[in-house]
Amino acid sequence: MPTRYTVVCNDDQSRAIETLARRYGITTEEVIQQLIESGLDDIENQPM
Repeated sequence: MPTRYTVVCNDDQSRAIETLARRYGITTEEVIQQLIESGLDDIENQPM
């Protein structure tokens, strides 16, 4: 079952997300999901 989170972004982050969504023809939700997945992948691949 999916879990829903709320993310609060500042104006610069919001603009960057909207720009990416327009550039790639996807929704802002998809951009945020991809950013989260990418960040989690980066963390998992860092040596401890």
